[in-house]
Amino acid sequence: MTETVARSRTDETQNSADGVRGKGLGGNSVGLLGSAVIGVSTVAPVYCLTSTLGSTAGEVGVQMPAVFLAGFLPMLLVAFAYRELNRAVPDCGTSFTWTVKAFGPHVGWMCGWGLVIATVIVLSNLAGVATSYFWLLAGEVTGSDRIAGLDGNKAVHILTCLLLIAIATAISYRGMTTTKGVQYALVGLQLVVLAVFVALAVQKARSGAFAGHLGFSWSWLNPFEVKSFAAFSAGLSLSIFMYWGWDACLTANEETVGSERTPGRAALVAMIVLVGSYLTTGVAAQMAVGAGTDGLGLANPETSDNVFAALAGPVMGDALGILLFLAVLASAAASLQTTFIPVARTVLAMAAYEALPASYAGVHERFRTPGRATVVAGVATGVFYTVMTLVSEHVLVDTIYALGLMICFYYALTAFACAWYFRDTLTRSVRDAVFKGLFPVLGGVLLTAVFGKTLYDMWDPAYGSGSAVFGVGSVFVIGVGLLLLGVVLMVAMRRSSPAFFRGEVLTTRTPALVVGD
Repeated sequence: MTETVARSRTDETQNSADGVRGKGLGGNSVGLLGSAVIGVSTVAPVYCLTSTLGSTAGEVGVQMPAVFLAGFLPMLLVAFAYRELNRAVPDCGTSFTWTVKAFGPHVGWMCGWGLVIATVIVLSNLAGVATSYFWLLAGEVTGSDRIAGLDGNKAVHILTCLLLIAIATAISYRGMTTTKGVQYALVGLQLVVLAVFVALAVQKARSGAFAGHLGFSWSWLNPFEVKSFAAFSAGLSLSIFMYWGWDACLTANEETVGSERTPGRAALVAMIVLVGSYLTTGVAAQMAVGAGTDGLGLANPETSDNVFAALAGPVMGDALGILLFLAVLASAAASLQTTFIPVARTVLAMAAYEALPASYAGVHERFRTPGRATVVAGVATGVFYTVMTLVSEHVLVDTIYALGLMICFYYALTAFACAWYFRDTLTRSVRDAVFKGLFPVLGGVLLTAVFGKTLYDMWDPAYGSGSAVFGVGSVFVIGVGLLLLGVVLMVAMRRSSPAFFRGEVLTTRTPALVVGD
């Protein structure tokens, strides 16, 4: 693998015209549409819908659309923080770089760790889902229960999963142009199939085809009608997870045309597409089958963890129903591929600023991608999923539940970093006060509240798979344990890279990072 290494030069600082610190990535590879597509793809809207529609309805009933809106609010507020920070510091390290500049190297390092470990967990989960839907789709197409049942064979499942991870790693390794081309097709397929599902679900609702059908009510959009705060909090946690990943388009900022403005605009476009998709699909599904716990009802515990598998045939028919299975597979596969973008580029930035070993700052000469970081992320994902699957599927499930803690952790830190970084300019105009101060702080406070409530709920062994460690919920142990592991690694890096942790490498006056010998 031929690589160049981005490194700091205090003697010959070279800032590009737009202020981006060059790390050797392929610039001007993605435009507004491509960047927005990457943001949507990373979230995996069809996968998120099939796995959380039922669970959210089970928590809040017909107020499920309202909770989708409530989860969108803190994400939107944080998106404004990302936009403003990206305009000032368009760096692929995003949350890591910005929190270092605002709060110093230690807080920034932990913020970067939160993003990296959350992404690895998501990658392993997406690979598992893509594998399951691959065999499920194969079984549907061939009409063979035996082929569909291969997913239950642990050896076959793991080997298929590793193959999908390898393919996704290879595509990401070859650069943003390859990534963009694949994503147009996969995201387009998802949105078209969702549109067909919504149209047919509304048609079924109007004809009263299913026993639990409901007439639309505007009260479904009122979060204050949720039966209890505990139910609202549980639903909100699920909703926030459904929006995670939109910031992937920001981590590609150094490869985007107009790096100061385009990624921020793309993030907002992606958020609008996502909330529109979630609301229309949720409302249509609820109108068609209701939010009950019997039959096709969304909250039926036997089908709530995979709603589309239950609704594909009844709503769309056998022929079109296969398209829904294909859309879920495409959603998971597309997200698996694009989710390598944030983790690889965050690791690249951390290494380039000497917060991680310098070997991870390697950039492939031909593809202009963080080659080593991408490959290591792929290997880490494969190892993590294989070990967790072989050791205990309960542990794997609880690890996924702990993901919400990581998401709230680094999003909230980034939101607060925005307000603090721009603290001297907040009184310059109303716009600065609102978009650089008020909105980010409000978003950070909301996510911090969810973080605290989730941490409290995790203590209960009933949370997640129901397993416990010395009477404490295993989800709590895993979530807090992963954050503490970050502290341990940070202490180790502090010994090998004292300059970064003394604040000498990355400051508000950081010298440019240039590629060279």
